[in-house]
Amino acid sequence: QVQLVESGGGLVQAGGSLTLSCAASGRTLRNYYMGWFRQAPGEERGLVAHISWNGGTTNYADSVKGRFTISRDNAKNMVYLQMNSLKPEDTAVYYCAATRYYSGNFSPANMSYWGKGTLVTVSS
Repeated sequence: QVQLVESGGGLVQAGGSLTLSCAASGRTLRNYYMGWFRQAPGEERGLVAHISWNGGTTNYADSVKGRFTISRDNAKNMVYLQMNSLKPEDTAVYYCAATRYYSGNFSPANMSYWGKGTLVTVSS
């Protein structure tokens, strides 16, 4: 079992920055692909970014490319999401997720473990 706990959410003005953290316990994260998802009210949960087990490969949703950066520190069992140039449409609950296996479809249905989420609110 892997337990994931997100932190770092909050209220920020448009154009501002936040860094989300995901702390893992139970097992080492070095064997897991990790991702950040988000869900706004009335919308489905969607992928923001994901990162390979060694951090060598990252992928981003088109809506956040160039603004968000995912990273990980396997020694600390941590995953991060640096969010810059935030927009009101980035407002959502952000979730950290983990999976051992990645076959090209990093979707919510394929994740094995989830955190409870952290709320990010971007005011205009």
